[in-house]
Amino acid sequence: MPVIEIKNLTKTYNETMVPVHALNGINLEFEKGEFTAIVGPSGCGKTTLLNMMGGLDQPTSGSVIIENEDITQMNRGALTDFRLHHVGFIFQAYNLIPVLTVKENVEFIMELQHRNKKDIADRVNYLLTAMGMEDKINVRPKYLSGGQQQRVAVARALVSKPKFILADEPTANLDSKSTDTLLDLMATLNEKEQVTFIFSTHDQRVMDKARRIITLEDGKVISDTKLKATHESINS
Repeated sequence: MPVIEIKNLTKTYNETMVPVHALNGINLEFEKGEFTAIVGPSGCGKTTLLNMMGGLDQPTSGSVIIENEDITQMNRGALTDFRLHHVGFIFQAYNLIPVLTVKENVEFIMELQHRNKKDIADRVNYLLTAMGMEDKINVRPKYLSGGQQQRVAVARALVSKPKFILADEPTANLDSKSTDTLLDLMATLNEKEQVTFIFSTHDQRVMDKARRIITLEDGKVISDTKLKATHESINS
């Protein structure tokens, strides 16, 4: 049973003289625990597709069904609540809150969910230790390297145990060592917690770690390849 079903999804932007068809009849399914890369040239629709799946934007037509709920039919309040409890986002620009410490940035989502303080503390400590950031808990983002900031962003995305993670070009601003470290951490957490990871990326290193690669071109799926990778090979 797929956790995400995308049916005949289209998105057309009419802000210019000539309409832009960002998505043109996308049909996809995702199973629990996938580690999938969505690839293709700039402007092919990768980010638009992720935004639709996360409820950050509304399609022109079609459906995004997550665990039997069509999120394209939700009102704004229901959609906000859905994102809070089910989706983790990782962005190229990190999007950390500059006035908060590392610990405060990571625990912020669980506080919005009104979780009890012990659960918050235990989960935040576990993830920051897993990310190798336990010695930076009281540091503000501006004093961290790009790789460290992105690790904090990943911890924040994972902290509430969302059903899936949407990562839009998460390695674009990272050097090779930081990228490899981050991908290994995400692959390990994918294996341990069965969180579904879906990336949009140009980065060959992300593609090399993925177990499924979906290629878009001109808003259409032109290939969908499942790879015979194992968690052992991912972590090697």
